[in-house]
Amino acid sequence: MSQARLPEGDWIRGISVKQPYAAAILTGAKRVENRPRPWAPGWVLLHASKTIDQHARPLPLVARTIRDRQLVTGAVLGVARITDCHQDTDRSTPCSEWAHPGAWHLVFDDVQELPLPVPARGQVVPWKPTPALVRRVFQQLPGFQP
Repeated sequence: MSQARLPEGDWIRGISVKQPYAAAILTGAKRVENRPRPWAPGWVLLHASKTIDQHARPLPLVARTIRDRQLVTGAVLGVARITDCHQDTDRSTPCSEWAHPGAWHLVFDDVQELPLPVPARGQVVPWKPTPALVRRVFQQLPGFQP
């Protein structure tokens, strides 16, 4: 299988997410990530930060979603597309059981897990991956079409 031709330029960002939430996103069950500020739609490298939220692990929603998964940290674990970013109105029902009141909700679609983690450093804010990191990630997804 040949490598897909990726777009040139500034088309992808990185998002760092604490474990076990990164693992929950990779399962497809957690489609909403909570952030203090809005993000632009588009493709992101899903990076598991070096921090594990130990308080989240036993929560029923989290525990049943990540059952038997390794909680890899400090690496890119997949790619996803942010298709929406919104806040729920004060009187509305939350958009997801994962949504926190008052937070900006990033909605993920087209989540693709990598066969092998790619070690990398992330940041709390949207970060620009190096071309070398992008190449290493997409070597594992030869049929990827942005």
